[in-house]
Order: sequence, then C-alpha cells, then structure tokens
Amino acid sequence: MGVYDQLTAGRVLLTGATGYVGGRLLPALEHSERPLRCAVRTPDRLVPRVAAGTEVVAADMFDEASLERALADVDVAYYLVHSMSSDGEFEERDRTEAELFAAAARDQAVNRIVYLGGLGHGAGLSSHLESRQEVGRILAASGVETIDARNSIVST
Repeated sequence: MGVYDQLTAGRVLLTGATGYVGGRLLPALEHSERPLRCAVRTPDRLVPRVAAGTEVVAADMFDEASLERALADVDVAYYLVHSMSSDGEFEERDRTEAELFAAAARDQAVNRIVYLGGLGHGAGLSSHLESRQEVGRILAASGVETIDARNSIVST
C-alpha cells in the first residue's frame, strides 16, 4: 500500500461539522473516496446539509459512550471542537472534552487525530490560546498520532 492509498483509506470522523471551519471542510471530505461520519450534538441540524452516504451520529463530547460509538471503526478523526461560546470557564470544558475524546480515540484504535489549534507558545498567551495549546497537548498525549495544525484567525 502506497502513501496515497494510506491517506485515502478508512473512515473519517468529523467533529465540529456545524461550525465555521467544519462546515467548510465537510464538502471536501464528502468528495473524497473515504467513508465519512459526522458527530454532532443535534443530528437534525446537519442531516439536511450532508451528501448521500455521509453518516451523521449523535455525540456529546462529555459522554464517553457516545464518543466511543462515534469513533468506532474510524481511521482519522478531525477534532474541531472548542467551548468559547459556552457559559462559564471554557478552559475546564475544553480540557475535559479533549481528555474524553483522546481516551475514546485511543480505546477505539483511531490512527490519527487532526486538530485545529492556534498560534503561539510560551508565557503571555491569552486564555483562549493557552487553552488551544493545552488541548493539543492532551490529544497528543493520548498515544494516537496527532497533527496539531496551528493557525491564526480564521474569518470570512
């Protein structure tokens, strides 16, 4: 099996498909040759927008059982989740979500996690960027190969 075959084999899981980046990545993944599963809290919001053959499953990032189901038989998982719009302290929510996702990905033998983080390192980061960095570290510590794609602001 060549490198291209390895990149185009196996089921892909997309989290964050209802968000800005995930919503733009979704059509590209649907045009690939790979089976695609989207994990969302409310499947009814996404089902009308997906192509035939795209599987949409209910998953809550705080529910281990739903994460295990979503990650079953997945080769690559795109982690495009963050808690910035949540009430209260988002850092703890981000941390918990990442820990639960990382454990489920490891338990389900996912081969790779692709994570969209943020730029920056060291002291003096905003709480948002520090949380993005911490999530990347948590995912990488899972033992699952993790790509931490760090970018600056994504806007329209």
